[in-house]
Amino acid sequence: MSGSVALVTGGSRGIGAAGALRLARDGYDVAITYVNDAQAAAEVVGKVEALGRRALAVRADAGEAAQAVAAVEETVRTLGRLDVLVNNAGVGVLGPLDGLGLADVDRVLAVNVRGAFLTAQAAAGRMGRGGRIITIGSCMTQRVPGPGGTLYAMSKAALIGLTKALARELGERGITANIVHPGPVDTDMNPADGPYADPQRALTALGRYGAPREVAAVVAFLAGEGAAYVTGAEFAVDGGHAA
Repeated sequence: MSGSVALVTGGSRGIGAAGALRLARDGYDVAITYVNDAQAAAEVVGKVEALGRRALAVRADAGEAAQAVAAVEETVRTLGRLDVLVNNAGVGVLGPLDGLGLADVDRVLAVNVRGAFLTAQAAAGRMGRGGRIITIGSCMTQRVPGPGGTLYAMSKAALIGLTKALARELGERGITANIVHPGPVDTDMNPADGPYADPQRALTALGRYGAPREVAAVVAFLAGEGAAYVTGAEFAVDGGHAA
């Protein structure tokens, strides 16, 4: 895929960083967005460049409409084109239903839903045939194992509708749209040795956490030529969480 360009939102850590590096290994130049940790973003950029690819880090909060769109424009302006969008940026607010305030609702929906929509909308306007829009959902769209996840699950479920509608809307232009649902994955936000890890691990059929690279492998497949006839589909990378 030499010469192709991918944008990974929320690409400074976790699943996003793993996806950015995997795409770079596959020959893509890569842009990432980040919000707070400029050092982590710079480290990802350095690793991409060490693989011989061009890289760009853009400070952009997906919850801010203008910044979400500007990240796409900056990617195209600096790297020359856009072939793959990995809509990965997201936030999670977990807790009892009666403890969720309006600010929580607005923030989660702004980042997880509105930000994903606006970024996809802007990216689609810049893509040619063969473009890919890959959205990171959640295993909680398939199975909510207990209380406290209402707001987060709702926001991620909205992305299934977004993905299927994008597939229909962009199919005639040769652009595909798919969604990947990670299960418990070992990241700094949800470490495999954290206090809530054992209950999550027990919910999987494989009895273990996933690694970010395992999600990135599916993202890379969907970005590649082998997935040209795959669109509007959901892929669970959850160790059997929904089984």
